[in-house]
Amino acid sequence: MGSADGPTADEADGGSRKTRDTEVSERRFRFLVAGYAVSSYGTFLNMVALNLFVYETTGRALAMGLFMAVRLASGFVAGLVVGGLLARFSAKSIMLWANVAQGAVMLVLILAPESLVTGALMAVSVVIGACGTLFMVALRSSIPEMAGEDRRAWANSLSITGRSMAMVAGFASAGVVVSLVGYTAAFLLDMATFVICAVTVALLPIAGGKGAGSEAGASGASGAGKGEKEAKSGPRWRPVAFLALAAAPGLGLMVALRGVDAFGSSSHNAALPIYSTSLDASNPAVFVSAFWCVWALGNIGAQQVIQRYTQRTGKTVGALGFGYGTVVMSAAFIAAFAGFPLAVTAVIALIAGAADGLTEVAYTSHLQTLPATLRGHAFGLSATFENLGFGVGMILVAAALDRFSPLAVVGWSHGAAIVVAVVFLLRVAALRRAEPAGPMGPGGGAGRAGLRKEEAVEGRPDRGDRDGAEVSRG
Repeated sequence: MGSADGPTADEADGGSRKTRDTEVSERRFRFLVAGYAVSSYGTFLNMVALNLFVYETTGRALAMGLFMAVRLASGFVAGLVVGGLLARFSAKSIMLWANVAQGAVMLVLILAPESLVTGALMAVSVVIGACGTLFMVALRSSIPEMAGEDRRAWANSLSITGRSMAMVAGFASAGVVVSLVGYTAAFLLDMATFVICAVTVALLPIAGGKGAGSEAGASGASGAGKGEKEAKSGPRWRPVAFLALAAAPGLGLMVALRGVDAFGSSSHNAALPIYSTSLDASNPAVFVSAFWCVWALGNIGAQQVIQRYTQRTGKTVGALGFGYGTVVMSAAFIAAFAGFPLAVTAVIALIAGAADGLTEVAYTSHLQTLPATLRGHAFGLSATFENLGFGVGMILVAAALDRFSPLAVVGWSHGAAIVVAVVFLLRVAALRRAEPAGPMGPGGGAGRAGLRKEEAVEGRPDRGDRDGAEVSRG
């Protein structure tokens, strides 16, 4: 018989087995992030190369705008339907075929005769826009199943680090690749990145999507709740999507803030080339490239800090981190156009990148506190809001930059994000003041309306994690 004062042999073996399982899952996730970073490099590479190719092929700046509009519109539509797809198909299949489709459409563009190039470009914009959103939502909504609930912040930070590094590499090398080897070779390289990611996904046992819904249902002691039944109810994706936002006070406002933040992002993306030209008309690309490189350093540095913080404390940055991070990031982007000396602007770009990294992890981790059956719909709606905010912003900002200075345009665009962020922070503070301290109060027991105990894992005292305090309440 085992000793009553210590763990039995079976318990010790179970603990070591759990450790081994964690190590295996982390190793697999790192492998997946590597493939994701490679495909992200291809995405940012083609964002530059394709725009240049469109302009060279058509000779019209309007065609570039149309190409980007179609790409954003495709991502918008994909965000609306991806929740339903995840209710029917596994996350692995969606991630796999999203990469296969992107690689295939790049091959179509490479092989298209000159008379069909315009049509091929439109096909590329549709597929790249839609599949990029499908892959992103499938990945983010499945991280709790792939990496574990207690490793969400680490996994989100790792994936964001990979994407940030890929963004810098893609933007920095696009012009060099196109000028040295030409468009065809650039498109072949782009296609290869999607093939590599597809192979990575195919080789890994990835949980999530339809499988996650089944596992969540099996883990409960009783049958699925009303929200889960509706999430699996076929074509009624709209009620389920909005149910995901209604599942927690403040979550809808959080997603709305993300959309307004995307609107603000459109302003600095459009204004940077203009501002850079005013600094050095002979070589405007230098400031833009340097700014994004420093921004990426801040972003990657923030991910390293977040990973160590979560490993040491077991806590996530939470909803408040998202709100405060949005305020700091928006204020930093406004200050970047204020005409400070270059050294000061570099520090500002570093702060903007770090705050951007903080908001990304906080936001993604927070939405992942939803049950698996609602999570895909929430991430899908979030992607829709982000594409809508960025698309509308690009139109309005482009018109405003013809009349106003970059500082003014970025100021009111990111100023709107600051205002909404302050409202969000006040909302979160009010919810936390209203939450009783006892574990059996409305915030700890019956108040978890719509969420089963196994699914509402956030806000538990034993984890010291406040990230899900708003999510776990009806």
